[in-house]
Amino acid sequence: MSQTPLMPKATAVWLVENTSLTFEQIAEFCKLHPLEVRGIADGEVAAGIKGLDPITSGQLTREELERAANNPAHQLKLAERKVKVPEIKRTKGPRYTPVSKRQDRPNAILWLLRNHPELKDAQIIRLIGTTKTTIAQIRDRTHWNTQQLQPIDPVSLGLTSQIDLDFEVARAAKERPAMVLQNTGSTLLPAEETTAPEPAPASQPFADMSRPKRQDEEKIDVDSVFAKLKQLKRPADEDDDGGY
Repeated sequence: MSQTPLMPKATAVWLVENTSLTFEQIAEFCKLHPLEVRGIADGEVAAGIKGLDPITSGQLTREELERAANNPAHQLKLAERKVKVPEIKRTKGPRYTPVSKRQDRPNAILWLLRNHPELKDAQIIRLIGTTKTTIAQIRDRTHWNTQQLQPIDPVSLGLTSQIDLDFEVARAAKERPAMVLQNTGSTLLPAEETTAPEPAPASQPFADMSRPKRQDEEKIDVDSVFAKLKQLKRPADEDDDGGY
């Protein structure tokens, strides 16, 4: 039996709106992050998702819910299913979408493009069974029904499962850093160039021949100053001797 409730986000929405459970209890039961549950309470996450009552759907008993409400440390447990439903094995090929739900695919595509822009077109096609042309039209806002489209979670619409959606998002997150590195290119110099010592002055024998050394210039200037002082001092000394 799966330990994850059906439609976990919709279940989390219902628990946030109708119970006094802590964010940690709801996150643990629905297999979500506590910050995501807090975002649901603030209206920033799962916008447009209708809450799913886990009691009427047989996933949770009222006694278990009251026990968790009275004890914040208690973790909710899924109720045992009376009827065992065999797991449906995923087959290769495009996903089949019932005719009654095909009209909801544009809304699901818009939700995926806004909330998970890292997903590739092929991944969106695998999730909800659409076409690349439809994805491009919704992305470019050239779809015939663009003005009426509303972003709706494909899990709540029943077009895909939360497990498949999380799997594709995790795969896109792993591939995204490698793509960023390929686009930016290599801009750092090799370590051999950055750590190499600077060339010694002896390797440039003609570098200092273009101008005289500064010390020689200062020495020449000092000597010329003293020579001028001596020339000025001699006539003054002769005048003083002739005056006696």
